[in-house]
Amino acid sequence: MAEFTHFNESGLARMVDVGAKASTERLATAQAIVFLQPDTLEKIQHGKIAKGDVLAVAQVAGIMGAKKTPDLIPMCHPLLLTSVDISFKETSQLDREGRCSITITATAKTTGPTGVEMEAMTAASMAALTIYDMCKAVDRGMSFGDICLLSKSGGKSGAYVRPA
Repeated sequence: MAEFTHFNESGLARMVDVGAKASTERLATAQAIVFLQPDTLEKIQHGKIAKGDVLAVAQVAGIMGAKKTPDLIPMCHPLLLTSVDISFKETSQLDREGRCSITITATAKTTGPTGVEMEAMTAASMAALTIYDMCKAVDRGMSFGDICLLSKSGGKSGAYVRPA
């Protein structure tokens, strides 16, 4: 069982000291899935959402979210991100509840002493929240799922790939 590193000897929260860790290239990819009504997806695809280009704004929001991660998650270190990329995969096939989906994939990269998993997950989450915000006037029943780390590389712990 892994030791919790974000607690000091008194059991209080602390930010881990990464000063002595080697600087390596770090890469992490995360996803979030937005479930929405077919009519909402069609409106997004045809530019019929009154607030504008939903996926373009969500892409920028995801990038901004990655950059703001240490402002949102207390124990995250500020990182010099070298790259953040957001992509979307629209699926018209209906699930059991009659909804379709947009899968958001976010990849963050840096060279440094600590990983970028939280930046990738924050990017995917912020993009999902932005899709909701831009489309809530037409579909308040949207929901999110499968916000997770897909893969990461770099650092002492090495590579991780989420099992299929």
